[in-house]
Amino acid sequence: MQTFSLRPAAEVDAATIKRLIHQVGINPLGLYWQNFILAVDEQGRMIGCGQIKKHFDGSHELASIAVTPNWRGRGVAKAIIQDLMSRQNSLLYLTCRSGLVPFYQKFGFEPAEYKELPPYFRRIYHLKGLFERLRLMPAEGLAILVKRGA
Repeated sequence: MQTFSLRPAAEVDAATIKRLIHQVGINPLGLYWQNFILAVDEQGRMIGCGQIKKHFDGSHELASIAVTPNWRGRGVAKAIIQDLMSRQNSLLYLTCRSGLVPFYQKFGFEPAEYKELPPYFRRIYHLKGLFERLRLMPAEGLAILVKRGA
């Protein structure tokens, strides 16, 4: 069985991170390599990534969780998420496709109430509503989740 390890990203990884994010079709904004943890295979090739984004309002977001297709289902995303969460002891938000909510609930995330959202995520909430009305968003929709401090 092939194994993998985690390591902080380096500047040289920036282009590879962007390629993977593009490949899996998730939000390509705010990809600062300094925030990323990478999963690498035995040959040192990146097989997954994730980051904690820090927003203008002081909120933190678990984001950019991506795993190459041939490594999915092997615990890579779980390892990245657990590592990132171990570094964060305050409220942690995330946005995901609604179909992924059960996956993130395994890590203690739950749907966020609008009244508890910080400004950045209130803006996302309103954009989500606009995109849904204009049918610019897939039928599955977008969810905003929160994990309260450790």
